[in-house]
Amino acid sequence: MTQELQLGANSPHIQDVFDYAGAIAGCARHDAEALRRLYDHASPYLLGVALRIVRDRQTAEDVLHDAFLKIWSAAGSYDGNRGEARGWLFSIVRHEALNAVRSRMRAIPVDEDVAQALDAEAAMAAFPTQFDAAEQRVLVGRLGECLGELEIPKRDSILLAYLDGCSQSEIAKRLGAPLGTVKAWMRRGLRALKECMQ
Repeated sequence: MTQELQLGANSPHIQDVFDYAGAIAGCARHDAEALRRLYDHASPYLLGVALRIVRDRQTAEDVLHDAFLKIWSAAGSYDGNRGEARGWLFSIVRHEALNAVRSRMRAIPVDEDVAQALDAEAAMAAFPTQFDAAEQRVLVGRLGECLGELEIPKRDSILLAYLDGCSQSEIAKRLGAPLGTVKAWMRRGLRALKECMQ
């Protein structure tokens, strides 16, 4: 099975010939060797996904551990007709990473903007399981078009939040803009995206 994945806006397309679906099927049969192969192949990439969200190496490693426990126990629920296997793995790691961020923030007062951002992250993490593969391709294609229509600061703010897991304060630092301006960019950008996607 050959799957093509664009790693990011500035990354070239690569061919990943690892049989993710076959390894997940092996996990569903409780084949420990299949889990080992999947871990050896996918863990560096998945650790990077977790690290971008939680921003701490030890926490990211804990997230990866918990994600692989879930992959092992939930492998039987994977349905290739609903999305690609690598996307399924990504959604599990992303979900576990967001849970780790939420649990870390329980002891810290969270402003409304951060809470909304976390809710949006959770919705995006669930996205691969809510639509079949054909619907996902159509929606993701439309989303790309709509993002392309945004002014660059609005688009960059949204991508940093939803792809890199940055807080609004981190986005302000990265873009060299006042926090209030970043909040306005995100609010207006998300409104424009919503209107474009309708």
